[in-house]
Amino acid sequence: MIQFERFTLSNGLRVIVHQDLSTPLAVMNIMYDVGARDENPKQTGFAHLFEHLMFGGSVNIEDYDEPLQMAGGENNAYTTNDLTNYYISLPAENLETAFWLESDRMLSLAFGDKSLETQRKVVCEEFKEHYLTKPYGDVWHKMRELSYKVHPYRWMTIGKELSHIEDAKLEDVKNFFFKHYRPLNAVLVVAGNVTTEKVKALAEKWFGDIPSGEKYVRNLPQEPAQTEARRMEIHADVPLDAFYKTWHMGSRLEQRYYITDLLTDILSGGGSSRLYQSLVKEQQLFSNIECHHFGSTENGLVAVEGKLVKGVKIEDAEQAVMAELEKIKTVLVSELELQKVKNKTESMIAFEDMSVMSRANSLAYYENLGDAAWMNDELTKYAAVTVEDIRNEAGRIFREENSNTIYYLAK
Repeated sequence: MIQFERFTLSNGLRVIVHQDLSTPLAVMNIMYDVGARDENPKQTGFAHLFEHLMFGGSVNIEDYDEPLQMAGGENNAYTTNDLTNYYISLPAENLETAFWLESDRMLSLAFGDKSLETQRKVVCEEFKEHYLTKPYGDVWHKMRELSYKVHPYRWMTIGKELSHIEDAKLEDVKNFFFKHYRPLNAVLVVAGNVTTEKVKALAEKWFGDIPSGEKYVRNLPQEPAQTEARRMEIHADVPLDAFYKTWHMGSRLEQRYYITDLLTDILSGGGSSRLYQSLVKEQQLFSNIECHHFGSTENGLVAVEGKLVKGVKIEDAEQAVMAELEKIKTVLVSELELQKVKNKTESMIAFEDMSVMSRANSLAYYENLGDAAWMNDELTKYAAVTVEDIRNEAGRIFREENSNTIYYLAK
């Protein structure tokens, strides 16, 4: 059980405190309930651009990194389609430095043409390097567009196209910030060698007078159930043919999510998994293959992807994948096989919980989903999954009319 206390400031900022006196460190984690799904389809990549802008100085603090380094701290951030997260770790006695830095960023960034220009360049380079010039780099852009027709998961966090970032105006960027990066739309977690009393005092002092902002209410277009298979062929200058296939799955808030998580592990969790054993080792059709899901908050995707062994026909490779999926849809997995992936999941969660940084991140994440206390229910939800659940969920997901396939072929 991860113990924590929580309180809410008058401006709506939710604060969670998790004490761990065994570490000399304190961690501050701020999670904003905004991701790529909240962008205007004509202006994508903004949430990710902000992750970069947040390090370009804030309204009263020109340089974010230097004072943090002087306080012995380090920081980072990440953005997904669902959320944006900033985190700091530093010696507990310097905790106030984290409050000073983070509250100023929440108050307002130092919006200037120079900062925007600098970060725009960085993001554009990243876009080109990872998605335009890298072999297979565009495949998930294409796959998202194939799999989603109306939901904003149809573009990646980096953005739908380069021009959206190239054309981003300071005014648009500012509006996006003041709409989403507000106390009402954030969760602040402080963990480590701290007391609730001290965190309360510092939170009031540094965050208390930041205007709350308006509550952002999500009203996203929902993806209709897919009723026919979609396919695409890409011919490119790549070393090997590659196979990609996705299917729609349930949301993060359903029990179906836990079933799917274990199902993908049975198919692809390491060397003894089904797809690897059958398609890489025995039949030697793929040089590597994996099955995973996107972990999205709303209805996400399960994906199978792999590079083919030279000379193998992609149709044969696909047929072999489908034969494996057919098995898991029709024949119950053994209790032992299911227990093995449950044990693996349990030890992974236990391992993650060892780090105070990871606990802080999880508390923020579950509070954002609905309630930080859900963090303590995860194992129960995995434990409840039965072999029948695995078969039934495989049947629900792995239907051809629910699928999207890309043949990525070497020229």
